[in-house]
Amino acid sequence: MEWIEIGLQDLKRIITERGIRSIAVPPLGCGNGGLARPVIEPFQKDDAFLADLARPVAGRDELRLWWLGQSGFLVRFGGRFLLLDPYLSDSLTEKYATTDKPHVRLSGRVIAPERLTNISVVTSSHDHTDHLDAGTLRALRAANPRVQFVIPEANRAVAAERIGIEPGAPIGLDDGTHLSVAGFEFHGIAAAHNTIDRNSAGHCRFLGYIIRCGPWTLYHSGDTLLYPGLVERLRPFEIDIALLPINGHNPERRVAGNLDGREAAQLAHDCGALCVIPCHFDMFAFNTADPGDLFLGECARLMQPHRVLAPGEGWSPEP
Repeated sequence: MEWIEIGLQDLKRIITERGIRSIAVPPLGCGNGGLARPVIEPFQKDDAFLADLARPVAGRDELRLWWLGQSGFLVRFGGRFLLLDPYLSDSLTEKYATTDKPHVRLSGRVIAPERLTNISVVTSSHDHTDHLDAGTLRALRAANPRVQFVIPEANRAVAAERIGIEPGAPIGLDDGTHLSVAGFEFHGIAAAHNTIDRNSAGHCRFLGYIIRCGPWTLYHSGDTLLYPGLVERLRPFEIDIALLPINGHNPERRVAGNLDGREAAQLAHDCGALCVIPCHFDMFAFNTADPGDLFLGECARLMQPHRVLAPGEGWSPEP
């Protein structure tokens, strides 16, 4: 406690000497200190979230999506539900609790995976646990016995093991390939996390997905940095909604990086996306970003339409 008291006395001196009128101080003891941070409550969760899913469709071509936290989204179109990279457990918080890289959770869970039914397709963009979580996927499969899983072909073995299914069961996709599943059309786009990494057979380990359903086209980038040629590959798809990470690339975090907020806004603008929705923030304390720091300002500068969702919040684009 002595060093805290000395530090506060020094802070008081500096405030007085420099005439500082406002300061921001992080909660003492949080993060590596081990104290719990205030949890961000979802916009809606549990029964309220399920009630929102059950609301009648507004029109034949209505697209509606909900942010589930991290890179997870639930998409509804034509009475079918698609789950993108869901992480709905505390497996990483539990795994790293006693390590020097604790995954302190910032936002509460929107819904338990076993409560999500009528799911037609679940995707995984790569094999990091917050994008391919056994606790989430096995519960989803139990609640949805006919659900289909779309994964990078390179990750077939690990995906099958975590889901608890035969290796031939997942539907594999690769960079430059496409397929249709349950009324959703998927196109594989290489992702750089931090590089474009291929296995010995040449298949990409990290993918983004272009998803077409009815008149709508979405781009879920997965975890990626910008790389030469990405914009040119995306433009022909005429993307309506881009779902892009904004947590950035800080080597001190000791994890692979992503777009930061400014880069996400720029990518959306350059590829012609009609709207961009940020993700991959406010899940873990050590690896997050504030949309207000870089993303919102760059969207304003570029006049790029955007929407920031809270966990559990739903949104439908104008037809």
